[in-house]
Amino acid sequence: QLQLVESGGGLVQPGGSLTLSCAASDFTFGRYGVAWFRQAPGKEREGVASIGPGGIGTNYRFSVKGRFTISRDSAENTVSLQMKRLLPEDTAVYYCAADTAGGWSSWYLNHPEEYDYWGQGTQVTVSS
Repeated sequence: QLQLVESGGGLVQPGGSLTLSCAASDFTFGRYGVAWFRQAPGKEREGVASIGPGGIGTNYRFSVKGRFTISRDSAENTVSLQMKRLLPEDTAVYYCAADTAGGWSSWYLNHPEEYDYWGQGTQVTVSS
């Protein structure tokens, strides 16, 4: 059973930066599509960014394009989400998810049910 552990969340001022990390327990992780989702209080979970197996490609939610960068490190067995120019509306719990079928297209950002494994989430709060 693959386990995913997110880290790196915290409190940051508007305009600031944070980098989230998702560490996997098994090196099969490298063959999976991986995405970051987020959920704010009272709102539905939404896809933020996705990356294909081996980093073959990436996709981003329109509102984070140019500010967020998803990447993966096969040696460390991690996927990171670098977030810059953060806005108060980026405040949410951020989750890492893995799809064993290797999906990573933009379609997957709207279909969280396709992901087989999820981390416990890490809180990101953007506030002055």
